[in-house]
Amino acid sequence: MRLAEIRIYPVKSLRGEAHASAAVEPRGLAGDRRWMVVDEAGRFLTQRELHHMALVTARNETVGLTLSAPNLPPILVPIPRHDAAPRRVTIWRDTVDAVPAGPEADAWLASALGVPCSLVYQADPASRPVAPDYAAPGDVVSFADGYPLLVITTASLADLNARLPAPVPMQRFRPNLVVDGALPWAEDHWRGIRIGTALFRVPKPCDRCIIPSIDQESGLRPNPEEPLHTLKSFRRDATGRVLFGVNLVPQTCGIVRVGHEVEVE
Repeated sequence: MRLAEIRIYPVKSLRGEAHASAAVEPRGLAGDRRWMVVDEAGRFLTQRELHHMALVTARNETVGLTLSAPNLPPILVPIPRHDAAPRRVTIWRDTVDAVPAGPEADAWLASALGVPCSLVYQADPASRPVAPDYAAPGDVVSFADGYPLLVITTASLADLNARLPAPVPMQRFRPNLVVDGALPWAEDHWRGIRIGTALFRVPKPCDRCIIPSIDQESGLRPNPEEPLHTLKSFRRDATGRVLFGVNLVPQTCGIVRVGHEVEVE
């Protein structure tokens, strides 16, 4: 099997870019989900509440992050100074320290999203451990939902699309890694994978929310029922979770590139 694509989403729930290669760090791909948008109380904001957040594009730069959105000039947000005062922010059940990006970035995002909000940066990876039910000692994660990476196979998406009234693109599911050459749903049985020099453990399948129903080009939900309605018909586990793709935790860091062979355990 071969790695087909790398997806990087540098800001939580904002659109990112496809890349030909990426460095793997303990918390995931370098630069991935290190930034997060929070409300006035410091709680994370996502496309679940703000579907039009899909229209904001984030691009990693050497010195920070460039944000762009319709009807607004792009803005370069520098990585905050290492000695900047942190604030407490909450993502799901985790409350951790993050560094504010500053009032200029906050004002830009408030204009783009239409709600009071702030941009924060994760400077300390050790401040957010992976969920203990599936973690090994020392496992850490960025501002991703719960795990450092997500992998999906093109065959599984093709099988799902064959069942849907209208196909959906891979970007709706926001994987970091996309693998060609496997059988549909083969990833359900993976326990570990090696790509290049990077080795990953597979702690659990990924349970899905409403975000795959959001068109990432328009910020709209053309059919709010899909693809979750179809997934529920054949991808629901005993607890009722709807599964698509598997989460990964890095065991050995390295570089992953499009075209790399993928070894499965």
